[in-house]
Amino acid sequence: MFALPESWVWDFWFADDGERYHLFFLYASKALRDPDARHYRASIGHAVSTDLTNWTRVEDALVRADTPAFDDLATWTGSVVRHPDGTWFLFYTGSTCAPNGQNVQRIGYATSQDLITWDRAPDNPVLAADPLWYETLLSGAWHDEAFRDPWVFADPAGDGWHMLITARAASGEPFERGVVGHAVSADLRHWEPRPALTVPVPRGFGQLEVLQVEVVDGRPVLLFSCLAEHASADRRVTGTTGGVWAAPADGLLGPFDVAAAEAVTDDRFYSGRLIRRRSDDQWVLVAFHNRGEQGFVGTISGPMPVAWDGKRLSVLES
Repeated sequence: MFALPESWVWDFWFADDGERYHLFFLYASKALRDPDARHYRASIGHAVSTDLTNWTRVEDALVRADTPAFDDLATWTGSVVRHPDGTWFLFYTGSTCAPNGQNVQRIGYATSQDLITWDRAPDNPVLAADPLWYETLLSGAWHDEAFRDPWVFADPAGDGWHMLITARAASGEPFERGVVGHAVSADLRHWEPRPALTVPVPRGFGQLEVLQVEVVDGRPVLLFSCLAEHASADRRVTGTTGGVWAAPADGLLGPFDVAAAEAVTDDRFYSGRLIRRRSDDQWVLVAFHNRGEQGFVGTISGPMPVAWDGKRLSVLES
């Protein structure tokens, strides 16, 4: 487990340099008293480990920028990949306040040669919600302009890079508009927005947070998180508490069957990430502890092995 006694820790992502695992995480001081206030005070911390269990904190990766900037309110969730030239790219969500007080999310990046010292790109932000395909604040249908949590990976056929994005469709039932946003790049620096890879569906979700795609034991899967309060009416009437979800996929770029998504965890866990543990070549799930007896917890779990149980991705009993 990873915890900070003075701060809440929540969304996170990994990088693996072949020798150490790098944990990049959002954190905010408990001096705020209200855990819900943490989102607008988030910085990106950094820790390292050789086993995904014992972590050593190192210097922070990024903090919010000075105003005016696309990330002058907070720096939120992202992902890390390595360019063939050896440069590491950290893609992240930048949040800023609109005049009405709601937040607008856009995507930028920073680069590093050693995973420790990060430099913001001068051309940030590189992506924003295109109203041709994605909902913006003007619709008034949601509490923010959702365009965040970039998950970047190399094209399976070797043709550049893809980014999956937590976004919302420009039309549809408000609690079914959550879609897998999409953008492409040839060099990681310049990005072209594309239409979403999914559409709003019954038994869908208002938002598909912290997206990830992987091939686990030969089967593609789309991982995301959503609480019951942001799920479709069809989901809410079943009594689900939400948490980490897995949806069937035909490949890393879909099609994705969001309506068939099954819960991997309940809302005690959130923001799940899959990673292959090198020591035993086992896929494991790591998530942050969300709900406890006293309310919000704000620590990160240890690795939980997962496997397919028929059509369902499940956490193995310890």
